[in-house]
Amino acid sequence: MASSALKRALSGVLLLDKPVGVSSNTALQKARRLFGAQKAGHTGVLDPLASGLLPICFGEATKFAQYLLDADKAYIATMKLGEATTTGDAEGDIIATSDCAVSAEAFQAACTRFTGPVRQVPPMFSALKHEGRPLYEYARKGIVIERKPRDICIHAIDIEAFAPPLARIAVRCSKGTYIRTLSEDIAKHIGTFAHLTALRRTATAGFSIGQSHTLEALAEMSAAERDAVLLPCDVLVQHFPSLVLDGESIAKLRFGQSVDAGAGCFEAGQPVRIYSAQHDWIGLAHYRADTRRLHALRLMNTSSTQHTS
Repeated sequence: MASSALKRALSGVLLLDKPVGVSSNTALQKARRLFGAQKAGHTGVLDPLASGLLPICFGEATKFAQYLLDADKAYIATMKLGEATTTGDAEGDIIATSDCAVSAEAFQAACTRFTGPVRQVPPMFSALKHEGRPLYEYARKGIVIERKPRDICIHAIDIEAFAPPLARIAVRCSKGTYIRTLSEDIAKHIGTFAHLTALRRTATAGFSIGQSHTLEALAEMSAAERDAVLLPCDVLVQHFPSLVLDGESIAKLRFGQSVDAGAGCFEAGQPVRIYSAQHDWIGLAHYRADTRRLHALRLMNTSSTQHTS
């Protein structure tokens, strides 16, 4: 374990394959120690029961982690039909049972019913806050807090296996989707109960599980090999348009001044990736359509060590 004196001002993005049974924060801290990084953050919590893709941001990349929170995601979920639990997954206690003799046709129809725009009520066992405390703290005390339904979108549900009481589905969805709740809703639609026995995130924001690395694999690498798997910070915002500016314009942005967007064609309020003539990423600027000028939004710290691939 690296001491605080040996921690580095390292910046970059690690695509981690989080194991089952470990919280997102525990996985983050293990990765941080392996890299000896001063600062780290993840881009969306995975429950301890879940495994899979967990992008981790080091150093300057943490400034841009929020843009992955808004990204679409994909999961492989295994449901057990006929049983409801307190948590909606296998970590909870069974609180209700029912017949799970469901036909494949009925299950397919239910999956189709929940494809597209959906209003979903978040589960009590979640990290959403109520009066400054996560909902799961209330749930553990048997307190139920009213939750408002949220608008989400289920882009696709593909049935990979169906052998009651078990079913395995592949889900592509928008941010804010709770797969535990989705499985419960699907089961309710066909007159039964369900809970998750396994969940694996396979994609987020254009990244796939095949690009990720396990903690065990990272531990076996040399320091140089670990650094080589880090992605540059700007991979977090590749969905935004880009613009190259000269040194004088970049300096103005750093001093809080606006600069001319030139011939760039951007949408009002849209973040724009700014690069130097030497292809160094400077950060994000905010475009104002009324003035056709760019204002600094989030810029890289020039004094920090930036990983480049």
